Amino acid sequence: MKDYIEERAVEIANYIIETKATVRQAANKFGISKSTVHKDVTERLSQTNPGLAREARKVLEVNKSERHIRGGLATREKYLHQH
Repeated sequence: MKDYIEERAVEIANYIIETKATVRQAANKFGISKSTVHKDVTERLSQTNPGLAREARKVLEVNKSERHIRGGLATREKYLHQH
């Protein structure tokens, strides 16, 4: 794996852990696709830094388990502001 990809994977994981960011937020921050963020954290980082990969995956699992709640709140807000 190229060095810049390894560095990017570490940066993304640190960003996710520090900010509790979602995959979408991380993708926007780093200017890459959601699938690239996911692949960096779950596959590439597991090979080079398994501990960091586990921590980042924990945050992503929490975000995944809460996404239906966030979606419901966003929909509620949308309809509250429409008159």
